[in-house]
Amino acid sequence: MSTARMENPVILGLSNQNGQMRGSVKPAGGPGGGGGVSQTTQPAQVKPSSTVNNGNSQPAPTANTIIKPGDDWKKNLKLPPKDLRMRTSDVTATKGNEFEDYCLKRELLMGIFEMGWEKPSPIQEESIPIALSGRDILARAKNGTGKSGAYLIPLLERIDLKKDSIQALVIVPTRELALQVSQICIQVSKHMGGVKVMATTGGTNLRDDIMRLDETVHVVIATPGRILDLIKKGVAKVNQVQMIVLDEADKLLSQDFVQMMEEILSYLAKQRQILLYSATFPLSVQKFMNSHLQKPYEINLMEELTLKGVTQYYAYVTERQKVHCLNTLFSRLQINQSIIFCNSSQRVELLAKKISQLGYSCFYIHAKMRQEHRNRVFHDFRNGLCRNLVCTDLFTRGIDIQAVNVVINFDFPKLGETYLHRIGRSGRFGHLGLAINLITYDDRFNLKGIEEQLGTEIKPIPSSIDKSLYVAEYHSESGEEVKL
Repeated sequence: MSTARMENPVILGLSNQNGQMRGSVKPAGGPGGGGGVSQTTQPAQVKPSSTVNNGNSQPAPTANTIIKPGDDWKKNLKLPPKDLRMRTSDVTATKGNEFEDYCLKRELLMGIFEMGWEKPSPIQEESIPIALSGRDILARAKNGTGKSGAYLIPLLERIDLKKDSIQALVIVPTRELALQVSQICIQVSKHMGGVKVMATTGGTNLRDDIMRLDETVHVVIATPGRILDLIKKGVAKVNQVQMIVLDEADKLLSQDFVQMMEEILSYLAKQRQILLYSATFPLSVQKFMNSHLQKPYEINLMEELTLKGVTQYYAYVTERQKVHCLNTLFSRLQINQSIIFCNSSQRVELLAKKISQLGYSCFYIHAKMRQEHRNRVFHDFRNGLCRNLVCTDLFTRGIDIQAVNVVINFDFPKLGETYLHRIGRSGRFGHLGLAINLITYDDRFNLKGIEEQLGTEIKPIPSSIDKSLYVAEYHSESGEEVKL
């Protein structure tokens, strides 16, 4: 199990301007958002270059192991510790396929298994064989059910190392998601003998990207503005791209990005494969699909919208009671890591300051911060250096931090889509988690509307919350499915 590493929750030598706030050290073993992990959990030692996907930490890539013909290649794999937490049917309701059923390269299979991915999730079962056939895909699946693996595995299988051109593009809406996906891609492909993966995002040095593209790059993972800039400058040559993936497609095809996406596609060859993945698909996606996709294979694993493993509660409060309520939650809940959402950058910083004054260390992140500070906060929170993160909706898209078991909406969102993506930061890959919403008088209609829109129930918060709903060590260590 991935847990927050909390030997010293006070981050020394860092100003509170970079998103990392001081808090006085709370005694180890106590509940809530303070200094120590509970005594029943073990700290996860995660190296800076690692990536976390399915509850397991990965070492940095090492030199390829030479496998001789006739060797049992699986014996040479460096598998991570088995994840023994219970999982819901969101990821266990499969057809029983194995990754080896898809005739993938052995080197790719080695990377898959060393990520701790034992069997395909439902979205991976549906996507991988269709993507390998070269057909366009329109896929709807819940947050945290393995969408990244669903497109990266066929993408890597189809890379031709004899060609030194860009062969695949993955477009994502945020810089943090680009870095996360690129790390997963690097880890999965580490035995493949030279797949070159590049992440490029806004807020970083353009000269570095230009120099990098002067060398061989096979896969580019990018935010829309930066890759379009590189294409227009003639630096990123995309005429041989055979596959383009839009991850979080609903956001990429919203008014913020759709013109850039149309322009990016205009530079690609006519015969290219387009894969769209998201949890929600508004009308803008339908319009794009009709214009650009050729007889797409449609996958819809969204019979219900919310994750089965996330229990949702609301607490009815006044605006002035919110901080006191949050303090009470910290003291009563067994939080491994929490993400706390506010509706503006200013409120994020104010709340982070309040939390630190209460004696709890926390980080914060929002879009107005300098990119190097955002990267540092994202990296350190992911590696367990702090228990609480306060953020805006910047952090709702695809970010996968397995140790997060509690999400708190300090400010309740207005849109059901926003709510769905926020609570999807907990209960990743079929595990269990809590979503707690602080509701004021002005939020009451939004609460009812979002319940109806998502077909879900947000219950009044009880005086005591059953730990088996969100704390992994209160379950039998069998990895069995939770019947929810």
